[in-house]
Amino acid sequence: MAPPADGHAGGLLYYFYLLDEWSILPSLIFMGVGAMTDFAPLIANPMSFLLGAAAQFGIYAAYFLAILLGFNDKAAAAISIIGGADGPTSIFLCSKLGQTDYMGPIAVAAYSYMSLVPIIQPPIMKLLTTKKERSIRMNQLRPVSKLERILFPIIVTIVVVMILPSTAPLVGMLMLGNLFRECGVTRQLSETASNALMYIVVIILGTSVGATTSAEAFLRFDTLKIVGLGLVAFAFGTAAGVLFGKLMCKLTKGKVNPLIGSAGVSAVPMAARVSQKVGSEADPSNFLLMHAMGPNVAGVIGTAVAAGAFMAIFGV
Repeated sequence: MAPPADGHAGGLLYYFYLLDEWSILPSLIFMGVGAMTDFAPLIANPMSFLLGAAAQFGIYAAYFLAILLGFNDKAAAAISIIGGADGPTSIFLCSKLGQTDYMGPIAVAAYSYMSLVPIIQPPIMKLLTTKKERSIRMNQLRPVSKLERILFPIIVTIVVVMILPSTAPLVGMLMLGNLFRECGVTRQLSETASNALMYIVVIILGTSVGATTSAEAFLRFDTLKIVGLGLVAFAFGTAAGVLFGKLMCKLTKGKVNPLIGSAGVSAVPMAARVSQKVGSEADPSNFLLMHAMGPNVAGVIGTAVAAGAFMAIFGV
């Protein structure tokens, strides 16, 4: 949406669109995600970072496939982030790379696959694992101290932003929200960020994306290709996470349940719940949810890092 030609202020939807274009809305959503997410499973089991990283393979697979299908480099990068099952990051990268013509289809595909996690993931997880592997019980996670909980978001922000400064809006706000949660003295800020503010921002984000997407931009063959690429990226990411989980299972002599690798896609906390559900089908008394939350949180960070890597590549 271009600014008004006569130089006068635009309408309400124009300013909603600016909030998208300036990456304010996706960043606020990340703050809400941080405020509602417990990072303790990731802190207690740092190996979860590897599972979260493995699940990002779907992003890079979709990137090269999108180029083969005729999209330019920047459009392919914006489309491929759908594989992280992270709507705000998809919109954030699409804006930063100047691919606003594809924002509508990318947003629809990203949020659709986030809601379809319980349908898409289980067949892939069952195909790549045996019942014995799905029944593996993992050791209880160690207790995480309050000091660790407070230092973790601060250290991650410093490290990630120093390596990829372009990720500062997303990673910084994610960790700020988590700091609200863990510091113990800002309960009202944490509750507001994870509830009321989150709902308001999602409404504005959905309204702005929908209102600025014309029928001509949406109803075309490229939209079908984007939706298909999103499914490929999501499936590849899930498969890569599970296969890396199988590798870790072998290396640890059966101490890691491969199902938690599928939670490396960053649909928090739905992907972790799917790992729990599929595991409980093999053994109703098995409890994998907290173990799966580690890769799930790592996947959120990994998707933001992948977006930052694309921005660095294209000099944004």
